[in-house]
Amino acid sequence: MTENDRQLSVDDVPVARYVVDPAIDPRHGPRPYLHPVRTLGGTVVTDVFPADHVWHLGASLAVQDVDGTNLWGGRTYVRDAGYTWRDDHGRIAHTRWETRDPQRLAHQLEWRDRAGAVLLTERRELAAQRVDGRAWALDVGYTLTAPADRDVALGSPATNGRPGGAGYGGFFWRAVSTTPARVCTATAEGEEAVNGSAEPWLAFSGTGPDGAAYTLVLVGLAEGDRWFVRTAMYPGICVAFAFDRPRVIAAGASRAGRHRVVVADGTLDRAVADALAAGEPV
Repeated sequence: MTENDRQLSVDDVPVARYVVDPAIDPRHGPRPYLHPVRTLGGTVVTDVFPADHVWHLGASLAVQDVDGTNLWGGRTYVRDAGYTWRDDHGRIAHTRWETRDPQRLAHQLEWRDRAGAVLLTERRELAAQRVDGRAWALDVGYTLTAPADRDVALGSPATNGRPGGAGYGGFFWRAVSTTPARVCTATAEGEEAVNGSAEPWLAFSGTGPDGAAYTLVLVGLAEGDRWFVRTAMYPGICVAFAFDRPRVIAAGASRAGRHRVVVADGTLDRAVADALAAGEPV
């Protein structure tokens, strides 16, 4: 690990590495990310630099269109033209630590355009705690603040004209699964049914590189957020900020988000996932 990278632990068991300032190609959308994230049993549940989408970086905050700047990485979706390589990539940069404990990290960041101008400022917190003998929870909280003199619009390929429910961009988790992944909510199952929904929780089950099954249970959609899900093309889930329409952070205003991801060994059924989402013992 570099000097700026940090480890989150649960009862002295390392469960996630936080890469704060990655030295990567600017076209990959440099930003802090979590990888590897592991279950308490040691199964890796994130992927990084996958061949199908090299700019997918574990678990991270990333938006493809922030006032015209690509902070997701890869090609930019352009209306009436499709995905296009453009010189429009910015970076999300760490600026100052507030807390660096094994169970809690807090720091300040800037969302910058390609020239280094600040688009948004952010305060972010990450925390890890045990849920039960087979699961732990990652709590992610952040506040994005626009400059005092201008509104900032957040968009996605979908809001820029791409069909097919491609409203990604927000808190994104690139999972890893050596078998077909499964996704469900309390009332729906499968990628097509869950993608674009606003159910209170989502459960995602896969198989890690070691062959062991795992389940992620996510909660914490804010008003207007939607679930973005992929299981066929690749395994990934996202709390999408601008799934079907742009979201605007008004000048001087803030947008806050708080999510919980329960990381569990094994394949959990709906009843157990529902209990974990509600914070109940299982």
